[in-house]
Amino acid sequence: MNDNEKLLLKRSKAGDVDAFEQLIEGYQRKIFNLALRIIGNYDDASDLAQEVLIRIYKSIGGFKEQSSFSTWVYRITTNVCLDDLRKKKNRKVISLDEEIRVEDGEMKRQIVSDDPLPDDVAEKSELRKTVFNAINNLSAEHRIIIVLRELHGFSYEEIAKIIKCPKGTVKSRINRARQALKCILQANRELLCEEYVK
Repeated sequence: MNDNEKLLLKRSKAGDVDAFEQLIEGYQRKIFNLALRIIGNYDDASDLAQEVLIRIYKSIGGFKEQSSFSTWVYRITTNVCLDDLRKKKNRKVISLDEEIRVEDGEMKRQIVSDDPLPDDVAEKSELRKTVFNAINNLSAEHRIIIVLRELHGFSYEEIAKIIKCPKGTVKSRINRARQALKCILQANRELLCEEYVK
């Protein structure tokens, strides 16, 4: 955290709303992306990201600075997402393959890609969908570990701080989560190139 961020944090803790908005501005997209990867739904992730921001604002006065501000933000994001996953545990899950009903009939869900070549778009879309579905089929504990490590690139130490458990536990959970993900992906091997599932 640079000197400007430290000053903004100090002012935010004192109740300065403008300082809080400046401080949190750089984290908003990261909060949303983390929520999206854990939850798997754009609208829900957007709502949860707003809830995270509100929770950070209400809790910032109690932030003891024993960890970095970013670790604290990711811990709150992870906890909010975990709470939401627990609430939804028994709710109906909608498949990405399920068609959407519209006035004119039904249409397939589409995953947007910026890749300009249609063949590449189709291939990457199918791969993304398969991996995304596989991650969503993991347990909540495994999903969070995979998202934090593989999709957001956090170190073992950072993950340990975010989810509040020993580094050794993080390593073993990552290993178990990777094995669980591998099993799910191997079941869909026909949709994947050999290089992705080994």
